[in-house]
Amino acid sequence: MKKIIECVPNFSEGRDRAKIEKIISAFQGKSGVKLLDCQSDEDHNRSVVTLVGEPESLKNAVTEAVGIAVDVIDMNKHKGQHPRMGAVDVIPFIPVRNSDMAEAVEISKQLAKAVSEKYQLPVFLYEASASAPHRKNLADIRKGEFEGMPEKLKLPEWQPDFGPSERHSTAGVTAVGARMPLIAYNVNLATNRLDIAEDIAKKVRHISGGLRYCKAIAVELREKGMVQVSMNLTDYRKTAIYRVFELIRIEARRYGVSIAGSEIVGLVPMTALTDTAVYYLGMENFSADQVLETRLME
Repeated sequence: MKKIIECVPNFSEGRDRAKIEKIISAFQGKSGVKLLDCQSDEDHNRSVVTLVGEPESLKNAVTEAVGIAVDVIDMNKHKGQHPRMGAVDVIPFIPVRNSDMAEAVEISKQLAKAVSEKYQLPVFLYEASASAPHRKNLADIRKGEFEGMPEKLKLPEWQPDFGPSERHSTAGVTAVGARMPLIAYNVNLATNRLDIAEDIAKKVRHISGGLRYCKAIAVELREKGMVQVSMNLTDYRKTAIYRVFELIRIEARRYGVSIAGSEIVGLVPMTALTDTAVYYLGMENFSADQVLETRLME
């Protein structure tokens, strides 16, 4: 059976549809690659693309898309609520079928080398691909963002793993790595007070004493007149969606604020949703095997 790996590149463009379409054209009509999803957010000014494919075909398609993004995105003009350091901010690879983490790490290193040489991009390896412990966490690599990278790259401990030791003038810096599936999950609060979202994000994220597999930041959604707790759940099996949602509800109640809604960015493992359904419906002895679509795929 064929090896299948997932890739979820994040591009720093969520407003210009023509540019987004041009970037994702690299994934369309290609043998051995399937585009599953593309979600763009104007407030974050970011597009999250999900695709799967055979390792070599996947690497080639992503390399092409990186080149397009480098051409059409100028980070000097980029503004958005989500932290970012490059036109192609991050490229994670995830083992899916007949593949393992070692293979995802290998393709991540091959891609990092290819795009650094072809487009003169500084590239950091992160998560399972990281070359040093202090580079494992994406937030640590991204700290300083696009504007702070020229000074950061002068430090010996922050020399890129591939590519030049200077920030690309328009495309910035890229992180490439391998990881397990994560869930990009956002909760919107019925208030426009960013300080409330910041306090709640601090309460739920692991680094400041919150849930073990939760990363969280506060985001202002100006067009909607509300704020958001934007999160990555790095292991949904140990930090479930419903647990995050309920903790945010509890913390928001302290301020007399309600939850306006929540969203998942990109794709999500089915078990993450069935676990949430089991919790809220109080179902006993339920398994994903009872989902009709699961049986149809067998």
